Amino acid sequence: MQIDITALICAALGIVASITVAAIQSHAQHSETLSEMNKRDALQAQRIEQLEKKVDKHNNLIERMFKAEENINLLDEKVKVANHRLDDLEKKG
Repeated sequence: MQIDITALICAALGIVASITVAAIQSHAQHSETLSEMNKRDALQAQRIEQLEKKVDKHNNLIERMFKAEENINLLDEKVKVANHRLDDLEKKG
């Protein structure tokens, strides 16, 4: 009977040790996975910020081009008016 209890105690200690090692390994792997995910999240945030800056530059260019086109159209109108006035002056003279 004495041998059986000793064997059971040794087996129980072995199981507890195995569970403890598995828990420690699981925790370490979980921590490593979280660290990798945090690094990936930081990289993605940086890339998104860079893309936002590019979009802002693009939108600024579009706005500036729209204003430039308006100014060109205004100048075209002024040239037409000036040419019309010159034609009128030439006809009178």
